[in-house]
Order: sequence, then structure tokens, then C-alpha cells
Amino acid sequence: MTVPNLTREDAGVRAALLRVESYDVSLDFTDADGAPTDKTFRSVTTVRFAAGRSGASTFLDLVADTIDKVTLNDQLVDVSGYEPDRGVVLTGLAADNVVVVEAQMAYTNTGEGMHRFVDPIDGEAYLYSQFETADAKRVYACFDQPDLKASFTFHATVPDAWEVVSNSKPAHTQQHENRSKTVHFVPTPRLSAYISALVAGPYHVARDHHDGIDLGVYCRKSLAEHLDPDEIFTITRQGFDWYHASFGVRYFLDKYDQLFVPEFNAGAMENAGCVTIREDYLFRGKVTDARRERRGEVILHEMAHMWFGDLVTMRWWDDLWLNESFATYVAALCQAEATRFTNAWTTFANVEKTWAYRQDQQPTTHPIATDAPDVQTAEINYDGITYAKGASVLKQLAAYVGRDHFLASLHEYFTEHAYGNTTLTDLLDALAAASGRDLGAWSKLWLETAGLDTMRAEYELDTDGRYSRFELVQAAPTDVAASNVLRPHRLAVGLYDNDPDGNLVRTRRVELDVIGERTPVPELIGVSAPPLLLANDDDLTYCKLRLDDRSLRTLRDGGIARLPESLPRALCWSAAWDMTRDGELATRDYLALVLAGADVESNIGLLQSLNRQVLRALEIYADPSWAPAGFRALAEKSFAALHAAEPGSDHQLAWVHAFLGAARDADHLEVIRGLLDGSHIVAGLSLDAELRWAILHSLCAHGMAGDEDIAAELERDPSAAGHRHAATARALRPLAEAKAEAWRLATEDDTVPNAVQEAVIRGFSHPAQGDLVAPYMPRYFETVPDVWRRRSSELAQTVVIGLFPSWTSTITQDTLDTADEFLARSELAPGLRRLVSEGRADIVRALRARATDTAAG
Repeated sequence: MTVPNLTREDAGVRAALLRVESYDVSLDFTDADGAPTDKTFRSVTTVRFAAGRSGASTFLDLVADTIDKVTLNDQLVDVSGYEPDRGVVLTGLAADNVVVVEAQMAYTNTGEGMHRFVDPIDGEAYLYSQFETADAKRVYACFDQPDLKASFTFHATVPDAWEVVSNSKPAHTQQHENRSKTVHFVPTPRLSAYISALVAGPYHVARDHHDGIDLGVYCRKSLAEHLDPDEIFTITRQGFDWYHASFGVRYFLDKYDQLFVPEFNAGAMENAGCVTIREDYLFRGKVTDARRERRGEVILHEMAHMWFGDLVTMRWWDDLWLNESFATYVAALCQAEATRFTNAWTTFANVEKTWAYRQDQQPTTHPIATDAPDVQTAEINYDGITYAKGASVLKQLAAYVGRDHFLASLHEYFTEHAYGNTTLTDLLDALAAASGRDLGAWSKLWLETAGLDTMRAEYELDTDGRYSRFELVQAAPTDVAASNVLRPHRLAVGLYDNDPDGNLVRTRRVELDVIGERTPVPELIGVSAPPLLLANDDDLTYCKLRLDDRSLRTLRDGGIARLPESLPRALCWSAAWDMTRDGELATRDYLALVLAGADVESNIGLLQSLNRQVLRALEIYADPSWAPAGFRALAEKSFAALHAAEPGSDHQLAWVHAFLGAARDADHLEVIRGLLDGSHIVAGLSLDAELRWAILHSLCAHGMAGDEDIAAELERDPSAAGHRHAATARALRPLAEAKAEAWRLATEDDTVPNAVQEAVIRGFSHPAQGDLVAPYMPRYFETVPDVWRRRSSELAQTVVIGLFPSWTSTITQDTLDTADEFLARSELAPGLRRLVSEGRADIVRALRARATDTAAG
């Protein structure tokens, strides 16, 4: 089936012609006996809309299994030539129109449209909708673009025992004799189609009420024991209070439901009043507080969308960042000020900015306010630029105009544009009016250009060790795709010196505007140079930070462990990681820095990131001949830290996962076997289902567990998560037949659900299995064009990104040459070309970093 791809031009023509008043959508998920259907469901849609020109033509978006009947103003519409990519053509429009579409729609297992899932525990079926970017047409006929808002009235026929949730509250329920019911919902305010929603199934629910808003939290019945509604409701209440106070505009609905749904592609989705969240945020075992903090951020991010995106919506996907960047930034601001996660800005620097810096150095980087000529282009712009860089720049903007002015501008923006659509200009006008600053030049430099500047301090010292010259020097990006411009920065310079207790504490801070290549800092002339200097202290601006030699020596000598505050440690760790990725710091030196400071890192989120990053560095950035020694050193450190950590603590859990990732040698692998069979006991370590699977994955990867072990573990944990973990374990086995089957499932079997495909891909490659996966490098380039043509956007992207041959054994010139031949093909789809280009760039970066590490040896 051809995937519809609405263009910006066609959407603009349709928006100029039409005003949509309402949708009345009846969905029937039952058969004649009231039981749930398993292949298709019935959809009847009545659309009322006005046309600016009588006699004009337009088209209605629809991806149907079969169309039963279409009428326009009571006249039959000929649909004999219907094709999903063209929709339903409507001709001879009147000033006011009513179109009725009766169709059979197909369930999906891809996380798009109406996803259907059957719980392996109890055989119960669960449904949820997912419409962003433009998949509402897979469930009902519509004008599937964000600037044609309308009121929605949903009606859902389901089995008696099911819960049904939509954007609004139920109006009434109609019982039927065949043990089914129809739930009729209250009409919504004007919404975009992509944030309309319907979720149905025998969900477990917890309820609460706060400030006039009915609250609900839902999950599958088999996961009810893992639902912790108290913590979720607490963060939800805190979020509403903070947003109401800060925006001065109330949430526009009277209920707010959050539903943890199976096999979800993203982290969550901001459907108005009906937020869907990935089930991974229901914790089946012990997780660190960093994971709980991340769930809190997701909750607050989606709540922010009730204003940024749902109440006020971008006109077209060019301004997707108006939704995502703002939600990311204000969620961090809210989390830091209104919840127990007061170190949210440390996490922001460690997670969001790291993501943004990586994305912004790709050859496919793009401006925050980017060009999206069609929906397919928009679908691959859900990236680190749209979310994390945009949020970072907004943090810089808030510092530039002042926090109070920034929030005041949002009040005006929401008030003026409620239930409407906006562009970048509308937002800048509100910000300029509130702050009194002309933001035109700022916008062009920060929002309409690509790439990131590099900031470093240059100085000279007199004979007494005092600064006789001090300048902040910024370099423009030189990447081919970047804009090669210097931007204005508002930042702080922090000086850290030793206190009587041996800690490194900030003794001086200078905040200033940095404009141009060189900016003198006269306030520091005559000041003694401290052991540590941070040129972007407090993380106010968005830039690559370079540490001077003096500061780097301090960190290498254990100074990073003497910083009591988490944010400056995060900035130091981030700078060191970026220098490693850029080939300016050898992997072995980065490892030494981590080994010197990680075991006393108190912030659990930083520790977990460090462990992930150093493992990645050893896998692809290290000299392959030295890497085994690096893995051994990390495994020994992890083993010691695991046993030294407080029993049952977050740090203990973090270190056991680091040990599982680093272990390569026989003695360490025997310890891992002992953890699973109980012969090696670590006091306080809880062997819950999730940790048992992680241990088994490590054993499978090294040939110390096989099919019988996987089957036994699956019998212990027959849940949906257990089945996914088993798929990963089978793919991880170091056997040619295991890799062949994993490749087949990932690239050839189009019936595999999205979550299982993701699990298989996760297990396909392992750093210790280079010889097994190396032959798949040329096969990748032969296979992905066909996958891209056959599969939906979400599934195709998972394959193209997840199977790109950036494996330990394929960091070679041969891989680069093969990628170049592939990219030279003129017929490649733009999205496919972009993702493969990013994979190629990772190989170039890895080769450069390996050369640096080899030279350091």
C-alpha cells in the first residue's frame, strides 16, 4: 500500500479553501456477538465543513481496508478509483457541506493508527490510537493536517467489560443485548486531528481529582501491581499548579487521563486530555531514581503540550519545534521548581544537551525552525534539534530577555492564539512585546541556522599566577551542513578553587554577553587562576565547551570527584565526552577520567550516563588492540563498586549493569553466571525479572546460555516484556543461525510487531561478535531500500538506524566506501538518504577517535 504523503503546498491550498466545523466519529470494535474484532473495525465519520468557493474540489484523507459508502450533501460519491495516497476526492462543493464516510479500517501492530495488542498473560485485547504525524486517517476520514481544527464527538462500541477513554468525558453509555456497549463522548473544543484520541480495552484505572480536573491513570490489568499512581498523581498535581501559576491560563479541559499502553513507539503522546505513555515507564522491578525522574519529565512534558501544541498549535510541521522545544524546556523548569527532582537542570545538561550536541554535529543537521515540505520529511525531524537544541536555545532566550518577561510573553501568546494555529513570527512578536527586545536578529542566528559554536577560554598568566589577559573565544561550526555563523551568547564564567575541606567550590562568577569571535572579560584581570575554570558555568548557553589544559589536568587528577555540586560535574563530564567523540581526547584518557571519578559520583543519572558512554567509547572509539584492556579495567572497577555500594541502593543497581556491559573475561563471566544461579550473592541486590533478563542477555552474548535457558526464563516471566526480552536473548546468541534469524525477522518478516522488531534489532549485534555480524555490512545496503518502500515510517526508521553497520568490526574504510556508493544513488528517498548519511558520519567520527586513541598508546 502506498503511504500517503501530504505536502505543505497541498495542505495550504486545502486550508485556504475550507473551514472544518465538526467530526462525528462512530467506531465499532465488536462483532455480532459483542466480542472484540481482530482484523478490522467499522468507522462511520460525519464531517461538517464550509468551502470558500462553491463548486470547488478538495480531498478527504482516508486509509481504509474497504470503503462501504461515501455521501456528500446526501449524494453518493464515486469511490471506485479510491487509492489511499489520493484519499477521497470531493467535487462540486457547496458553501456548507456534510460528508459521511462508512468504511472498514484495519488494526495495526506498528504503533500507528489504531494499534491492537493481545496480552500473552490473559489473552485480553487492548487498543490505542496514535495519530502524530498524520495517521488519524487510518481510523476515520478527516482533513489530516494541523491547521484544520474542529470539534470532535466520538462514539465507541466495545465489549461490556472494557474501559473507553477519549479527549473528553463520556456523555452517556448505551447498553446492547449482545454484551456490548456504546460510549458516547461530549464534543471537544476545537482540536487538530493528530491530537484526537481513543483508547479502549479492559484497562485497570486509578482515579483522583485536583483543582477542578478529574484525573485518571490507566494500565493493562496484568500490570496493575506495578502501577504506582500516588507518585504519578503527585507529579501531575504539581505540574498543573506550576503551569497554571506560570502561564496564567488554565488547562482547557475538565479531565486529564494518562494511559500506559503497550508497544508504543515513542516515550509518550500529548493527545488532548488523553495522554498515552510507553509502558516501560511502569517499573516491573527496581529502577534508579534517575529513571523515576525521567518519567516525571515525560509526564510534565506531555502536560506542557496541553498549552504548547494542543491549545495553540503550529500551522504546519515546519514549526514542530514550537511544540517540542517549549514542552522540553518548560518541563525541566517546572520539574526543577515544583517537584522533588530539584537537580533537573543537571539532567537537562546531561541528557537533553548531549542529545542535541550529537545531532547538531551530523551532516544532516538543520535549523530549529526547519523546512518540512511534506509529512514524510516532518516525520524524521523528531530529533535532537527539534526537542533538545530548541529547548537549550529557549533556556538561553529566557536568560537573554529575563525569566519574568519570558513567562509573561507566554501568557499573551496563549491568550491571543487559543484554539488557533501559529507560526514562528507569532511567538517572536509575543516575546518582543513582553521583553522590549527586537528578536529578529536573534531568531535568524539561533532558530534559522544550523550547527553549534565551540567556546573556550584563552588567557595569559603573570608571574604570580594571575590573569593578565582573559578572553572568551568562540569558533563557528565548520561542518558542511552547518551555517558557519557566530551567535550571541549570554553565559557565565565560573572559577572553582579549593576550600578548607578539599572541595572544589565556585569562588567567582562573571555573567556577560559574548558577541563575535573574541570577547574580553576585564573583571578577571588580576584574579588568581583557579584549578578549574568553566566557560559556560550554570549551563546558560548552547555551545560545545572546551576545557583548558589546567582544568583538564585538575579533572584527571581526581578533581571532578571534589566538585560538590552536580551541575558543574555534569558540564565537566559532558565536555570530556564531547572531546572524546571529536577525537581530541583519547578513549583511554576518558576511561581514566571515568575510573577516577565515577565511583564517587553521587548523582545517579550522571553515573548511569557515564557508564553508558564509556562502554560506547570502548566499543567504537578505542584502539581495537587496546580495547580488551579497557573493558577489563572497567569491569574490575564496576565489580569493586558493585560490592562496595550500599546494599539495595541505586548505585548498586547502576554498577551491576555496568559490570554486565563491561565483562569479557572468563572470571568475570563466571561471576555473572553466579549472579543468575545464586552461587554469587551480592547483599541487597534484588534479582527481579528485569535484572534476571539483563544477566541472561550478557550470558547469551558470550555463549554461556542458550535456548533452554531462554525458555526457562520465559516460563518464569511470560509477560509481554518477557517475550521481548526473549527475542533479544535469542538474537544475542553468538551463532550464525541466530544472526540469520534475527536479520530475517528484522528486515523480511513484515508481520512482526513494532516492539518485537525493536527487541530483535537490539540483540543483533554485540561488540564481542565482530566476525559474526561483519558479513551483514554489504547486506544492509542491499536491503534497506526495500524495507523503506515496504514498511511504515516508524518501522522503517527503526531498521535503518538500528541495523546500520557501526559495529566494532565494521568501523572501516570499506564500510565508508560502501556507504558512499549507496549514497551516490539518485533514486534514494530523502528520509532514507538522511539516516544513512548520519550512520556514515558516525563511522568517520569513530575512525578519527580510534586514530587518536592509537596515537596515545
